[in-house]
Amino acid sequence: MKEVNKKCNVIVLDNSEQMRKMIKDYFNNSEEVSVVAEFENATKALDFLQKNEVDVVLSDVVLPGIDGFEFLEKLKILNLKNTPKIIMLSALSGDGFIQKALNLGANYYMVKPCEMNLLKSRILELNQNGSFAVSAVSNESKNVASIHKNKQLEEKITNIFITVGIPAHIKGYQFLREAIKMAIDNPEIINSITKKLYPSIAERFDTSASKVERAIRHAIEVAWNRGKIENINALFGVRVYSNNEKPTNGEFIALVADKMLIEGA
Repeated sequence: MKEVNKKCNVIVLDNSEQMRKMIKDYFNNSEEVSVVAEFENATKALDFLQKNEVDVVLSDVVLPGIDGFEFLEKLKILNLKNTPKIIMLSALSGDGFIQKALNLGANYYMVKPCEMNLLKSRILELNQNGSFAVSAVSNESKNVASIHKNKQLEEKITNIFITVGIPAHIKGYQFLREAIKMAIDNPEIINSITKKLYPSIAERFDTSASKVERAIRHAIEVAWNRGKIENINALFGVRVYSNNEKPTNGEFIALVADKMLIEGA
């Protein structure tokens, strides 16, 4: 068990100075994650890991000298007392690269560019639970399938948002996306939207439950104000709403989540 309120210590191993800086800057004021070191070179990262306790390593595959795969192999040989969890961050998205990384001991694989909020969620979940609810770390083939399934789900939700007219630049877009994914994983959470769903999203995005509720409501209002009601009705196959009707946050989240589940999300 992790100590309560103990920061998750992370090191970044990436060939790109810009990427390292972006990750470090993002977590600079975080109360949950601390970037304790950054490296371009895997050999230096391995040396650091032998002398310091680290919870999670963010590693690219393409590195100078020792690449990310060899880094995983050498890390395993070190047999550290507290082996860190590994999240691979790479622009390489082929099945072979993903499979190889997982076979060599990576716990998760994210394709660049990735959303920083999502990266933070994965770091915290992996640090706290040692695995993800959406994947079985002990089974590499399931891991690969889960990664692709999650990517497909993200694309489907994005397409729905485009269809109904929810713009990507508003805060509610991200909150609503997360809420729908949570409702797909656990449909019963809709019955506890105020007590569980909003607070869970707020925790992931470092904000308050009330701000999450307002931002989601605003996102839905934007869609309705854009007058794409016919698109919405066509999307769900029935005439769900008229211009004068607007769903509550819970109704809209449940409606989209149900559609995803019916389509095999």
